Amino acid sequence: MHFIPEELDDYVVKHSEDEPELLQQLNRETYQKILQPRMLSGHYQGRVLSMISKLVNPKNILEIGTYTGYSALCLAEGIQASGALHTIDINEELADFQRKYFDKSGYGSQIFQHIGDAQEIIPELDKMFDLVFIDADKENYPNYFNIVIDKLNPGGIILSDNVLWSGKILEDLKPDDFSTKALIEYNLLLKNDDRVETVVLPIRDGLTISRKV
Repeated sequence: MHFIPEELDDYVVKHSEDEPELLQQLNRETYQKILQPRMLSGHYQGRVLSMISKLVNPKNILEIGTYTGYSALCLAEGIQASGALHTIDINEELADFQRKYFDKSGYGSQIFQHIGDAQEIIPELDKMFDLVFIDADKENYPNYFNIVIDKLNPGGIILSDNVLWSGKILEDLKPDDFSTKALIEYNLLLKNDDRVETVVLPIRDGLTISRKV
């Protein structure tokens, strides 16, 4: 997932904001106890998410794909004092792990967990959002976009993770590779949909910023 030489990547990380202590603990425990720790946003991308959230200063945040809660805590750093972050994940087994770290942070009372299918949960949320982070099953990225776009305030931001998919979006598509197929479709959707303006950043596995016009 690294697109620049390792030495340069190390330099970038060392000259960016330090990883907060609580997130260092979350990072370590995820790698010690949870399957597929590679899914964690991690130090550098986490600081990018934090910075974007602080620039947006959202009242309401929606996250699709909680995993162990690292990215939710990064996004919460920019939330308004009266705001709320709603995070959705299909895996109920991680809910207690997430909540432990949410409650250790200063944002526990503002973070609301939802367990289940995001395509069913999002329409039931009676809120408009200023910031959305999509980092769940890749096959449904186009579906998630179509659901959230009408729940996004004008000027609101959609962040989409893994859009470069370790470079697979450039390779010959295999018939059974539905995730890559969906991401190729999704990237074209963001490029061509006149409701948003989009920039793709080569950060980790690819991070797209789309702004609703």
